[in-house]
Amino acid sequence: MAFSESINIKNVNDRLAFQQGKSAPQVPEMEEAVLGAILIDKDSFSTVNELISPSGFYNEAHQVIFQAMLELYNNAEPIDTLSVVRQLRKTNQIQKVGGAKYIATLSSKVNSSANIEYHALAISQAAVKREMISVANEIMAEGFSDTNDIFDLLNKTEQSFFSISEKNIKKNYLDANTIMRLSINELEQKKQNNAGGLTGIPSGFTELDALTGGWQKTELTIIAARPGMGKTAFVVSSMRNAAVDHNYPVAIFSLEMSATQLMLRMISAEAEIDSEKLRKGTLQPHEWEQLHHRINKLSKSSVFIDDTPALSILELRAKCRRLKAQHNIQMVIIDYLQLMTGDDGSGVSSSREQEIAAISRSLKNLAKELEVPVLALSQLSRAVETRGGDKRPQLSDLRESGSIEQDADMVMFLYRPEYYKITEDELGNSTEGIGEVIIAKNRAGTTDNIKLQFIGKYTKFANIGDYSSSASYGGNAASFSQNSGIGDFESKGSDIGFATFKSKLNQGNQDPELSNPDEEYPF
Repeated sequence: MAFSESINIKNVNDRLAFQQGKSAPQVPEMEEAVLGAILIDKDSFSTVNELISPSGFYNEAHQVIFQAMLELYNNAEPIDTLSVVRQLRKTNQIQKVGGAKYIATLSSKVNSSANIEYHALAISQAAVKREMISVANEIMAEGFSDTNDIFDLLNKTEQSFFSISEKNIKKNYLDANTIMRLSINELEQKKQNNAGGLTGIPSGFTELDALTGGWQKTELTIIAARPGMGKTAFVVSSMRNAAVDHNYPVAIFSLEMSATQLMLRMISAEAEIDSEKLRKGTLQPHEWEQLHHRINKLSKSSVFIDDTPALSILELRAKCRRLKAQHNIQMVIIDYLQLMTGDDGSGVSSSREQEIAAISRSLKNLAKELEVPVLALSQLSRAVETRGGDKRPQLSDLRESGSIEQDADMVMFLYRPEYYKITEDELGNSTEGIGEVIIAKNRAGTTDNIKLQFIGKYTKFANIGDYSSSASYGGNAASFSQNSGIGDFESKGSDIGFATFKSKLNQGNQDPELSNPDEEYPF
């Protein structure tokens, strides 16, 4: 439960105000003016209702009166002095507000409802201040206690302030003329920035970018596959192409792998060194030189890695907001969706399906709020494995919730026939090293299948024909001792420009189906 819901905000504010010799933030004359304006112009209620709730009023009598007006409004009944008095009598609250006489005096406080929106905003701002004071007071009390876990306190603090902003800050509608101007401006900007048909963040895969125009702002893309298909390899390759080749700041939240493991994958793909050698630290001297020579561009890119396990949607949103404000990130990647928790601090339990549905909706909202593309990896159900034929995934295979398909702007499946011992396609072509991106849903365009080259030993995807198995190395690089080991690599590479944001290690339960230790490449 959030702090602001667990305490009586008015009482706490009054107590704090008394201790400091100040009154709690309030605008009683504005509250009277708003209620009076509604009584003389019932149509103005809809304007006020969008800005404040009954609890936004400081005076308890005004809270009761506004609640009565809300009930009348919801029942499509007229809102005037007589109707409000009748409603209050029906709920036995007429004496609580000072009787019918007080209701009658409210309408004399204003001459018209012309300034009602301004008055309502003043009430809303005072209410937000009171909530913030209450939360801060609770945090202070918790901070003095020696029994509280600091990470729990930080998490609750973040949730409480986020809850205040979500509850009080609402986006208004726009008229058609304004939207038209914004749309034309966006089209003109896309025309100026259009490079080879790209209007979004490039994935680096030519055919995919030609079909989608790149990863688009405000869109949620779900990339789903069975274990072993290369989900992480695909998004890491795309992230590398955006960050290194096009200088876009990118954030990836790795719930499955540690930041070091993810970085080793990126190094393997960039330096084209066998990932197994990197994992074991069995590099030859020339491979050390090759590694340090090739990771120079990678080390200068703006890639931000957070490997917090069991990340909640509230934590994700808070961290993304900070990254957007501090580093202007242009893309967010989550690996992967089913490892997230839907904890919103309410303490209300729900089924896993409902939790996943809430997470997918929140990810879509996050994309719209930050105006960045959000790429979320997802597992597929075992139905794929039991299906006959070529075992191509379908939308119905999305695991745990049909709302994932509903919320996503685009759904992609990764499929490697070679994994299922299918050596040839329907045309007789070899499937060795071929990975398919199956675009099963595309809200803004067509669906299609894109073929890419999968290089397993380097854990990367590439355009077909871009990769040469020779992996030649040339160029001058600093020499390294033949006795160099993985420990030397870590110390020499400590200044690489990647930020890792760590939190406490949440011990969340993990589904054993989500991991398969027998796979050749645990992607």
